[in-house]
Amino acid sequence: MSKYLVLFLFIPFFSFVEEQKGTSNFVESNTVTTTLFALNQSNGAKINLLPKSTTKAIVDHDFYTLSYHEKYEQAEWVAYELKKEQVVNAHFKRPFFIQDNRVTTNSADWRNYKKSGYDKGHLCPAADREFNKKAYEATFLTSNISPQDHEFNSGIWNRLEEKVRYWAVKYDGLFIVTAGVLAPNLKTIGKEKVAVPNYFYKIVLDENQGKYRLIAFLIPNRASTKPLYEYVVSVDQIEKLTGIDFFPQLPDTIENQLEKKVSYKEWSFN
Repeated sequence: MSKYLVLFLFIPFFSFVEEQKGTSNFVESNTVTTTLFALNQSNGAKINLLPKSTTKAIVDHDFYTLSYHEKYEQAEWVAYELKKEQVVNAHFKRPFFIQDNRVTTNSADWRNYKKSGYDKGHLCPAADREFNKKAYEATFLTSNISPQDHEFNSGIWNRLEEKVRYWAVKYDGLFIVTAGVLAPNLKTIGKEKVAVPNYFYKIVLDENQGKYRLIAFLIPNRASTKPLYEYVVSVDQIEKLTGIDFFPQLPDTIENQLEKKVSYKEWSFN
């Protein structure tokens, strides 16, 4: 049995045909329809792992969920499970980026990034969803991207994504939350003023037989050759920067203990 019990409400998906402005046909809800649970195998308790949304604009897609922040024209968090068997190389053809018609305010147009000097940086990586073509294509929605420095995106951020996939295989599945740190007075790009985060975070949670461990990273949006473990921080620190409560459904004793830890020694960096 998988460590995670994942319940999905499937909604018909649209075709990825061209980079054009999408029309919104999704009714925004303050509650999630796709609920991600960790199955605590020691007592069978189901725990909702999704963070709180500060905007109440939660959007569900096949195999990932996000909270959209219209002010900054990107997600404040993207959350998903990455199972061991999902780490595959399918070599799908990359589709065009298009707007997310499930964001009621419309996600930012891809043209905001054109000639901006910034990459259209994935939050949920396309390489994490290659087990399913529809899931892979869904990562090319503009609600799942953020402006990233090219050397950052292709360098240390890519190294971190590869490390997470390595851990997903080694530890038999993980739960991941990631995005840029959104704050006032950020630089913007394009006509829609898409904010350029100064930092990106990634939080990785592992559950095994009812026991949890967690590691979190906070990395500046610029080139770096430093080892990944130098960017390990506590979740408490990321919560202070973002205003997001990341694991509100975990029992307080577990949440408080996990979120204050900064140690990386429980994780393999070889």
